[in-house]
Amino acid sequence: MFTRSRRNLAYLFTISMGSILVAFAGIAYYLVVQQQLQVFDERLYSTSKTIVRGIQYPTYNKRWQYKPKEVPLFGNILPPVNSDIVYVRLYNSNKELLDCFGDPGSARAIASSGFQTIKINSNRPKRTAEREWVREITLKIIQNNEVFGYIQVALPLTPLRHSLNKARLFLTLGVPVTLALVGVTGWFLGGLAMQPTLRAYEQLQRFTADASHELRAPVAAILSNAQVALMPPQDESEQLYRLENIVEIAKSMSDLINNLLFLARQDRPLNISKLKTIDLVQLLQDLTKGYQQQASAQNLNFVVQIPEQPVHLKADADLLKQAVVNLLNNALKYTLEGGTVTLRLLTSPYRVIIQVEDSGIGIPEEDLSHIFERFYRVDTVRSRQTGGFGLGLAIAQQIVQAHQGNLTVKSILGEGSTFEIEIPSRD
Repeated sequence: MFTRSRRNLAYLFTISMGSILVAFAGIAYYLVVQQQLQVFDERLYSTSKTIVRGIQYPTYNKRWQYKPKEVPLFGNILPPVNSDIVYVRLYNSNKELLDCFGDPGSARAIASSGFQTIKINSNRPKRTAEREWVREITLKIIQNNEVFGYIQVALPLTPLRHSLNKARLFLTLGVPVTLALVGVTGWFLGGLAMQPTLRAYEQLQRFTADASHELRAPVAAILSNAQVALMPPQDESEQLYRLENIVEIAKSMSDLINNLLFLARQDRPLNISKLKTIDLVQLLQDLTKGYQQQASAQNLNFVVQIPEQPVHLKADADLLKQAVVNLLNNALKYTLEGGTVTLRLLTSPYRVIIQVEDSGIGIPEEDLSHIFERFYRVDTVRSRQTGGFGLGLAIAQQIVQAHQGNLTVKSILGEGSTFEIEIPSRD
């Protein structure tokens, strides 16, 4: 499924980028053609003006006279202005051909002044008898605001066509190669883009499998206890025991479902502007009263290091309380008899830190990167004995992240662990 999605992403990326590339190549080629044609036309225009400046205007009978030293247009001798000139044609004011120099060809009627691209039969020396593309300019010869005649000058487009052929060859080879590189890049980027989705999918699969496993065992226990309870009772106390088991298992399932619902609902950052300012000292002091008794019952030392002055923080009091409760429950659960659990509150100008430190069994180093994952247990057997589902730390982390904070852990196996909640302080 993910390979197909990655391939589709690569296809879409290649098609979109390829379309942009082809459009860009087409526009670039068009601009190159226009730019080179403009340069060519400027050269042709300059050549034509040079020839016109060398022509003497008619003195009588509308006959043309030339300056042989400046423009030797005699017979088929081309002007020295440009040896590539195909032809030069002179017309009178009635657009009648007077003279032709260079390739005589077939003189065409003058339609209008300006540039034209035409194809002619080439009879020039050192040229094979074939049709040749030329660029022709027609200019009016004007003196004293009177049109005395016209001049046509043509240059071959062969050099320009060779240059454009090279550009087309470059684009013809370059565009497919670039498209191939774009496709490879799209495949690579598609893989990178799919990584978060793949990880989320794997986590969802693991979460679904773990949730199904956690629910299957209590459902089976409820079913077996209910089936026994439905039998004719030989001992009423046995039947009562079965019903009590059903109640306890149902409560456990209810806790699990509530935790799953909490994780599903609290998956986005809280709107800080809508949070109320709470006194963190008062919140933690209220918690310590119950845990003092629980620690004494387990023969544990419960140390509280909280400043006397109020510490104000914009937060959801119920959610933050739940995060600290989960950390304290874990600390009491995994600290051996005679050990110490410490609740500490530290402040700074920009952040508030809540630490829960214990001298318990610790966490192996290889498990530290996984303990905030849902349903993850370091000691599966011990967790089941203590009634844990492996969701407490995941819930605590999600609550802290919803407050735009961080939950970190430091632990040494056999010496204990320190969980630290760090939340930015805001006015």
